[in-house]
Amino acid sequence: MSADRESGRRGAALLARMAAIDDGAILRVVFYGMLAATVVLVVNDFLQREAAEPFQPSQFIDPANPVLPSVERPEIDPSNPAFRPNEQVTTAPELLAAPLDIALRGNGILALTGTIDPGSAARYAEEVAARGEYVEVVALDSPGGSVEDALAIAVMVRENGFDTMVGAGSLCASSCPLILAAGDARRVAPGAAVGVHQIYAPVLPDFDLTSGQAMSDAQTITARITRHLTQMEVDPALWLHALETPPDRIYYFSPDELTDYGLATRSPDPALGDGDV
Repeated sequence: MSADRESGRRGAALLARMAAIDDGAILRVVFYGMLAATVVLVVNDFLQREAAEPFQPSQFIDPANPVLPSVERPEIDPSNPAFRPNEQVTTAPELLAAPLDIALRGNGILALTGTIDPGSAARYAEEVAARGEYVEVVALDSPGGSVEDALAIAVMVRENGFDTMVGAGSLCASSCPLILAAGDARRVAPGAAVGVHQIYAPVLPDFDLTSGQAMSDAQTITARITRHLTQMEVDPALWLHALETPPDRIYYFSPDELTDYGLATRSPDPALGDGDV
């Protein structure tokens, strides 16, 4: 009988601890569990498709520096077929494909145009060190690229208290939204295109990367991105669209989604030409 009473006391104590847990904490645990499960399923699906029909990137990328691949005019994700902002992008494909150009323009705008190549963060840091006192807004027009450089640029944007924006006719895709998320205020103009898709890190010819390591790396990168979005006060559920969208497609966010996820926090500034840079 004493054993039964002891078991009862332990059960009551467990129930009391569970009742004391905040509902928000429970929801966070459930959400991150679902996110981790999604990563595992996506990586398994990718490895199966890769074995059947390998993805052919334009160049080999070191797996230690994964990228969100640049695609000039990718297919829209079929889960959001009514929204086609890629048709509004007016920036020339050759400019988007070129290494990231960083240029100070009028109205305190620092324009970042092109692919976020490895080394972009160092060039950005040099430009801000030289001319940062004149910068108020970082304008983005990029198909994405190096996740490491995008996250590093994002940290510097937040540290300097700059706003971010995507102007009319501009593209901010793949890893670019990680920088957009770092703005103190974030503007997306009508006619801009903002979207995400899966991370891809093709293996160098003599680089031995097991499927288990690939899965581990994918989960680590996803955790870093999720933490970054959370710190920027952007709903990390936004990244589920990236996990679900293959590398040769982009999930474009509607204006309502941009606001709901917190990726856009302010309307375009008329003084900046409705965000047109």
